[in-house]
Amino acid sequence: MRLKTQLNLAFTTLLIIVMGFTAITLYSQLKSLLVTNETRQLEESGQILLTTISGIDEIPVPALDSMLNKLDLSMFLYDEQAEEVTYTNLVKSDAKKLAESHDTAPTRENTIWKDKQNSFVVKSIKIGPEQHMVILRPIRELEEVQQSFFQRILLVFLIGVMIAILISTYLTQRLVRPLTELKYQLKKIQRREFDKIETVKASGEIKEVEQSAIEMAKELNRYITSQRQFFQNASHELKTPLMTIQGYAEGIKDGVFTGKDQENGLEVVVSEINRLKQLINEMILLAKLDSEEGIYKQERVEIKELINQTIDRALPLVSDKNVNLTYNKPSDIVINGDKEKLLRAMMNITSNAIRHANSQVHLSVQPSSIRSVEITISDDGPGISDELLPNMFQRFVKGDGGETGLGLAISRAIVERHNGTIKAGKSEMGGASFTIIL
Repeated sequence: MRLKTQLNLAFTTLLIIVMGFTAITLYSQLKSLLVTNETRQLEESGQILLTTISGIDEIPVPALDSMLNKLDLSMFLYDEQAEEVTYTNLVKSDAKKLAESHDTAPTRENTIWKDKQNSFVVKSIKIGPEQHMVILRPIRELEEVQQSFFQRILLVFLIGVMIAILISTYLTQRLVRPLTELKYQLKKIQRREFDKIETVKASGEIKEVEQSAIEMAKELNRYITSQRQFFQNASHELKTPLMTIQGYAEGIKDGVFTGKDQENGLEVVVSEINRLKQLINEMILLAKLDSEEGIYKQERVEIKELINQTIDRALPLVSDKNVNLTYNKPSDIVINGDKEKLLRAMMNITSNAIRHANSQVHLSVQPSSIRSVEITISDDGPGISDELLPNMFQRFVKGDGGETGLGLAISRAIVERHNGTIKAGKSEMGGASFTIIL
């Protein structure tokens, strides 16, 4: 069942339930209200009749009959001591049966009398020591009023349902139209027609969903583009050492290289094989970092120990490049993460900084908020060009003196899998600066 139909049914059903409950409640209470109101009117009429007959020894029957006829009332006077109906505009036998079968004494509560055929709303007024005036009105007249009221309620109910259906159809149409348009945009994402995606006129949660869908499309497009570039770059990066290895191997096989040239050729082949092996290992690692969940091991990592191990592993490169490596001693900060992977990310960035530095590399650690720590690695080298800076963490993006172009991509993958962020910029020393927030 379509959403539009479901919403219309829900609105209509809710309205029917609410209006039906209201109608039933009003209908059930209406009779009690009518009886109460009728009792009050009978009492008022009784007082008028009482003034007519009070102080008169003999009841003026014609005048009383005329008055009761105008008031559209039934009435009888009953003497309890004599057990006799002294006057009535009903059939006297019927009045006597009613008096004998019911208590004619006055009461404050609403009184309803029933005989074999009819029911009456009754008001009894005391007019003497043992005499009562009993005024009656057939309850069927009240039932007719009740029935008329119910018919009007039913008419209002039906009109209300039709109006509600029209309003709900209009509202659901406005609600469902953006969802329908959003569905077509999602179909475009499914077909990878990212350049054909259009915005949807919507508000509230639907607009938020649309924004999420657009962001998802952009991220998917970026991912597909990066994968395409990855395979293109990977094929190029792998082809270059393979062609070098193939060229020297065929030259040695065919006797083109002999003696010292042959030894140099073999050294080049070994060097290219090592380079190819490193490239393949880093590609495999990057693929695992992006896809495998079990590759990360959660443990307590002391930032102080992480920095110390980074410094220890970087010392050979520092000595080789004759660079001064300094760092501030961080306070006792502990995070949860994979220590070896974080150390790999730190070494990739630190070794890059050492290779490009003129004379100075500095590691800084400081809390950036209550629940995060900021690690900054800066150097005084030539820095990063403005053209290269936005793509520094893309795969196979290499600056001057870069090796495989995967080191920073691996660092970003590790940091982001730890729910952290990494960014590159210019340092105060004039070179490059990399900031990791964990």
